[in-house]
Amino acid sequence: MTQDELKQRVGQAAADYVNATVAPGAVIGVGTGSTANCFIDALAGSKDRYRAAVSSSLATTARLEARGFKVLELNEVEVLPIYVDGADEIDPHGAMIKGGGGALTREKIVASVAEVFVCIADASKRVEVLGEFALPVEVVPMARVAIGRRMLALGGVPVLRVRPDGSPFVTDNGNQILDVKGLRIHDPRALEAQVNGWPGVVTVGLFASRGADLCLLGTDTGIERIDYASH
Repeated sequence: MTQDELKQRVGQAAADYVNATVAPGAVIGVGTGSTANCFIDALAGSKDRYRAAVSSSLATTARLEARGFKVLELNEVEVLPIYVDGADEIDPHGAMIKGGGGALTREKIVASVAEVFVCIADASKRVEVLGEFALPVEVVPMARVAIGRRMLALGGVPVLRVRPDGSPFVTDNGNQILDVKGLRIHDPRALEAQVNGWPGVVTVGLFASRGADLCLLGTDTGIERIDYASH
């Protein structure tokens, strides 16, 4: 199967899981990216079952609204039973690198208040050690060079994310992103805490202190469900 077909398959599996486990009338959290888009499309037929969705990006809001979902701000919501999102990498313990689409801060905020975090991914995203995918770090623009020096000291190679015209990529929050290459992240929880503590870092794209509760992984032989509660 192609990667797109795997994403569609796992998006449908996630929609089936949400419909089976989340009570009618609930508000659901929805992530950002191509796999999350497949989930939105698969869930659209059940949109009337849910009161609304909370979105992790402007792009996801637009897609949800185009599929007929009501979208609420997180500040309007008391309970978020589930958050469904993709990952750029996920390790055997449910820790992830996220932010390839630039929505890492809002994704982390929504994930932090959800009772269950469901990661949806194709099999290429499963790794033993995080770091092959460049680690995104959202930074306040004036701190970019200072944060870059700190990442260099850790052995990483920071690269400013740019748009096709060469201008800096700007997040929905008005910040910039450093993509840090060359790291092998054996203790993602510790690195997440360390980098998040640096002045000027908005957030780092490590989702370890609040990792996935389960992963629905699209493989050529079907959907593999991985539960991380036992890790």
